[in-house]
Amino acid sequence: MTLARTMLAATALVLLARPVLAHDWNDANVAWKSLDDGLALAKKEHKPVCLIVYTEWCPHCGNYSKVFHDPKVVEKAKRFVMIHVDQDKEKDRTQKYAPDGAYIPRTMFLAPDGTLATDVHAPRPQYQYFYDEKDPASVLAGMDAALAKLAPAPAAPAAPPANKP
Repeated sequence: MTLARTMLAATALVLLARPVLAHDWNDANVAWKSLDDGLALAKKEHKPVCLIVYTEWCPHCGNYSKVFHDPKVVEKAKRFVMIHVDQDKEKDRTQKYAPDGAYIPRTMFLAPDGTLATDVHAPRPQYQYFYDEKDPASVLAGMDAALAKLAPAPAAPAAPPANKP
């Protein structure tokens, strides 16, 4: 085998060995924030947080990213500060958000002050923060539960002015 063929074969093996996954989190329609920016915005705007911890190499994360293209999820996401964090890039910081393990993807809901809502999770005894990676209904149910628990109550309508005689 010539040197050129050997180099070509070696390059092909390296490329094939690396997982090439395209995670499409629908950045055009979901206002994803970094962890720091998102937590600050949630506190400022008094909005609950939907925090997703993922990795680029995870096929489940790739599947899950597509759920965020569902029109109902996109619409509901507007009521949250949406944060996604790559566990590999921020391992030290994401450990705080692994109450039942560091599996991925994990979706957690936080109060506007950044406190984890431990009672808002997927309906399962194990891997409680793993929502169905292909069915938007799963994360929509979590979003609804989080909004019921964490969203500020709507302001009461103003009373009409009193009639003066």
